[in-house]
Amino acid sequence: MTKRSFNYYGYTKESYKECSGLIRSTNRKHITILTTWFFFINLLYIVFSFLNLFGVSQERVPFYFSFAMLSLAFDIWLIVFPKSVEKHNYLAVFASISMFFIYGILSSVAQPYMPATMMLIVLTLTSLSYIGRMYIMILIAIVGISFFLTTSYLFKTFSIAYHDTYNVMVVFTLAVTLHYTFQRTRVAQFILYQKDLQIQKELEIKSSFDALTSLLNRGRFFSITAEILRQKTDEYMALCILDLDEFKQINDNLGHQMGDKVIQTVGKTLIQALGLGIDDKERMEISKWELNNFRSLAGRLGGDEFILFLRGKKSQTEVRELLQSVLDSLNAVRFDGLEGIHASFGVTELAANDRDIDNAYKRADEALYESKRSGKNQIHFSSESVPGDA
Repeated sequence: MTKRSFNYYGYTKESYKECSGLIRSTNRKHITILTTWFFFINLLYIVFSFLNLFGVSQERVPFYFSFAMLSLAFDIWLIVFPKSVEKHNYLAVFASISMFFIYGILSSVAQPYMPATMMLIVLTLTSLSYIGRMYIMILIAIVGISFFLTTSYLFKTFSIAYHDTYNVMVVFTLAVTLHYTFQRTRVAQFILYQKDLQIQKELEIKSSFDALTSLLNRGRFFSITAEILRQKTDEYMALCILDLDEFKQINDNLGHQMGDKVIQTVGKTLIQALGLGIDDKERMEISKWELNNFRSLAGRLGGDEFILFLRGKKSQTEVRELLQSVLDSLNAVRFDGLEGIHASFGVTELAANDRDIDNAYKRADEALYESKRSGKNQIHFSSESVPGDA
């Protein structure tokens, strides 16, 4: 059992890393919120400075203006280049915290006659906003506090600096506790979300692929091919229905386990012949498949019937050669008393104006019937024209 770690908020390193994408995205959003807030705070202080309100003098205008421009530049990076921010997540978090800490320290130095307040606010906000690793976040806080206290003792009276020390130690303890508790809860939510997402993807795979052959199931095959046909293209395509010959005799004479083995063999043959190797990642992202650039497709309609959507060929001759190689491979199968797998193919070509997969299926099915009627174990192309063809 993998050990849980305080550094990963009470979770394993593996669980934490699985949530890294969500962590980076969340940090970016929180940096954006805080930086935007920081920008408007400085604009407000600039107004106070010009109007000499609340004891904010005009001499402070350059200070507030500088940090307003810095936060604005930061915001532009966050909003315009979100992927870059997430890629350099730790840099963005460290830069954001550094900007706030420096602001808090300089604000404290500018008011040596008063205990610091901005630094305490910054420490609390950053502890609640950013997810990193516990030890790193504590170290960053300690470094920031050390600089703060050093400047406090250098520029303030001992009594006020002592007061700052007391306040910052209390807030630091609170901030560490809040950070661990709050971020642990957040990571727990991320882990739960990841598990739900994984379950959804697994369910999508089960609802999209045939368990016995790893080919697309009937519903998913037709939904994908229908979407492809709705897109305007001059690409040559064909639809083929493949039905095994005398499959009932195989089940009756050699048993249903042999029948399943035959079905699996046909599936593997189609995957190999059409170059349909689909890894687990592709399966999980089936809803994101780029259909314009996708390869040929193969599905199992049910029982001993299969369907192929052929792309990448230029003519009926090339399609026939491909299907003949599939048929030859099936006929050459020999195992456990089985002397070859025989199959009949019905094929229809798809024209540019062919938009209805059901019509194409009907033509291919009629071609399959002709293949069966003509003696089986052969390939037959539909002679029926596509609706709308001249």
